[in-house]
Amino acid sequence: MTGTGNQIDPGTQERIRRIRDFLRTCDSLTVLTGAGVSAESGIPTFRDAQTGLWAKYDPMELATPEAFAHDPVLVSRWYDERRGKCAACKPNQGHLALARLQQEFEASGRRFMLITQNVDRLHKQAGSRNPVELHGTFWLWRCTSCGEEREEREVPFPDHPPRCACGGIRRPGVVWFGESLPEAALATAWQSAGSCELFMSLGTSGLVEPAASLARVAANSGAKTVEINLEPTPLSTWVDISIAGATGELLPLILSEP
Repeated sequence: MTGTGNQIDPGTQERIRRIRDFLRTCDSLTVLTGAGVSAESGIPTFRDAQTGLWAKYDPMELATPEAFAHDPVLVSRWYDERRGKCAACKPNQGHLALARLQQEFEASGRRFMLITQNVDRLHKQAGSRNPVELHGTFWLWRCTSCGEEREEREVPFPDHPPRCACGGIRRPGVVWFGESLPEAALATAWQSAGSCELFMSLGTSGLVEPAASLARVAANSGAKTVEINLEPTPLSTWVDISIAGATGELLPLILSEP
């Protein structure tokens, strides 16, 4: 996209008009959001360079079951710091626009499903109802001994790793590299993608499986497909409409009256 606000190039204006038409005429919408949506609220992504104490660590190596088994204190402290940064962030205009879109769809008896790869719960904070959290959330921590899962809003923890009442240690309720996605969440995502009339991929690289395949599932089932992302992705060349830009800027514009 060239320009912002009212300085949008004619090609982007036409794509926005077409997306509005899709939204007006479809009876079911499935939305997938990725790290780019939360990055606009100031939440670091895995691609961002680590700073300070964490500069010498690779996030890909910290976010694994093996890393937690080897050094639960280190991994717990890292996720605790991520929670602290998230606690200081607020939903952006993209989050708020999606909550509004869900409200409008459901008020008119149409189906809306939000699937997110983000673990920060900013969608819920913005007012989205029942988003499918494909990668879990770092606000829930699960006991590695008894399996109890509990929301943990205290930031920072007084001790690392946090302990369960049974004495076991708690781990963040996120899906680490090498782990399977929650079966129920994944099944819901597949079903929703395969039965919607419109699928929107927002702020996601289109590289992380199995979420990256959801747009293909939707397209193969006959759905219209839309992508909004700052940079081109593997989806960009084949979706019906692709716009390069920030979701926090473009979604409110799409939902505004033409």
